[in-house]
Amino acid sequence: MTREQYGIDLCIANGENAAGGFGLTPSTAEELFAAGVDVLTSGNHIWDKRELREHLETSDRILRPANYPPGTPGRGSMTFSVRGAKIGILNLMGRVFMPTVDDPFRVGRELVDELRAITPVIVVDIHAEATSEKMALGRFFDGRISFIYGTHTHVQTSDEQIFGGGTAYLTDVGMTGPTEGVIGMEAGGVIERFTNAFAERFNVEKQGTKQFCAAVVNIDAATGKALDIKRIFMRGIA
Repeated sequence: MTREQYGIDLCIANGENAAGGFGLTPSTAEELFAAGVDVLTSGNHIWDKRELREHLETSDRILRPANYPPGTPGRGSMTFSVRGAKIGILNLMGRVFMPTVDDPFRVGRELVDELRAITPVIVVDIHAEATSEKMALGRFFDGRISFIYGTHTHVQTSDEQIFGGGTAYLTDVGMTGPTEGVIGMEAGGVIERFTNAFAERFNVEKQGTKQFCAAVVNIDAATGKALDIKRIFMRGIA
């Protein structure tokens, strides 16, 4: 799939596990930018590669969840200019079955208010485990942002919709990576961890076909309201 195929103005990707399945490195980030990604969001695995921590302080294209404690390297929100229009981008992380972070509702509301003073077009990546928490955040922000989508579970959901206030929503955009294995990892190691008291380190599945998961949203630049949302799931890529 190419950006031209869908007329993409801005491409956002969650890249927290792009470096061999664990974390992100500066060089891997550059590869993704060279491939057409404009902005990278992340989640709890953003700290897996030590060399990225300093890089987060200077990069203007990589976000970490905004509700980490003050003083954490990097930033959680930004604006990106596209064809003369500004798009606000916010990265949050949930708290249910996740590492301890600040309240995504409170932090998110404060940052959305700041972004809305700049632009009505705002996109939010909510990196969370619980579908209920993701949907609650979507309803919480309905009419205040343009699009909110979930990441983290690696499994795409089929509940794309536009809420009454004009906010597009998808519980989880899904994983781009190996189709075989278990959410990107070799099945043997994952099964061993579930069935035994000990297990070896997980390895990325390198056999078989790949899959591509994404969502395309058309947004009215003047109002910030979503006009339509299309979910994309391509399986069997060589």
